[in-house]
Amino acid sequence: MLHLLGVPEEPLGMGDMIKYGFMIVVGLGFVFLVIVMMKFGILYLRAMLSGAYVGLSDLVGMWLRKVDPNLVVNNRIRSKKAGIDISSDKIEAHFLSGGNVNRVILALIAANKASISLNFERACAIDLAGRDVLEAVHTSVLPKVIDCPDPKRGRETIDGVAMNGIQLKVKARVTVRTNLDRLVGGATEETIIARVGEGIVNTIGSAASHKNVLENPDTISKKVLERGLDAGTAFEILSIDIADIDVGENIGAKLQADQAEADKRVAQAKAEERRAMAIAREQEMKAAIQENRARVVLAEAEVPKAIAQALREGNLGVMDYLSLKNLQADTDMRKSIADKGGKSEEL
Repeated sequence: MLHLLGVPEEPLGMGDMIKYGFMIVVGLGFVFLVIVMMKFGILYLRAMLSGAYVGLSDLVGMWLRKVDPNLVVNNRIRSKKAGIDISSDKIEAHFLSGGNVNRVILALIAANKASISLNFERACAIDLAGRDVLEAVHTSVLPKVIDCPDPKRGRETIDGVAMNGIQLKVKARVTVRTNLDRLVGGATEETIIARVGEGIVNTIGSAASHKNVLENPDTISKKVLERGLDAGTAFEILSIDIADIDVGENIGAKLQADQAEADKRVAQAKAEERRAMAIAREQEMKAAIQENRARVVLAEAEVPKAIAQALREGNLGVMDYLSLKNLQADTDMRKSIADKGGKSEEL
């Protein structure tokens, strides 16, 4: 096998072994260099000719670290041609951190062309925080309009009630610009919408009449803007415009009607309670009358016994007894006549 490589088959000395070992190493190095040039040669030439030099060793290192060399080189060339010099190490580091290299570089280029202060480190921080840095730069250049309330959340208007009880339905449009300094950690669009909605409701509620708001709808925008609603958010509010305002229900009258109905029900309940108490009292009185009548009947039942006892003891004579019976008969007759006279008068 050795004669195929030009090595004689007789035993070799130490010098010959070193010589042939060096030749093998050089050959392997040459083969490796050929493979590297075949794989990264064009990419290396592109970077060098574009003025965005990236060494072959860097390209091989990216390949070994499982980083896409084309992504790094293309973005370095892109940034270099736009007048921004970003090293391949920084681009690679952001890629390994899980960032979106393409959007970061495009955002830096857009910010540079628009004279917006944004460096690579801040752009990477915004990107790794989960925000779309390219959209943020675009919004800084071209302000964004936010509908308040957001129709996607199921509400069409912001409803407020003036002091006179009339409801107003308002639609507003908020023009905002991204504040890159507060983008990381700043509140989102939902906070802007909530704060603007709260400000509109408070402004309508402080108006003496709904007519005042209808006559001067710009007062809502002025008072809401004075509150500094963009504090702590990732945006800067440029303007708040009232897109539409309609008159809703008479909430005050409706509440008064509901209160009157509630008072009526309470009064009816109390009257029913008094009626029930009166009926119960009436039944108690009837029961008392029946009880007293029963006592009279019992007392009357004792009278014949007393008369009989008096006759036996001689305390009552026969004539006295007959006079008593005549008196009772006369009383019954008078009572009967009186009862008939009362009935005729009623007729």
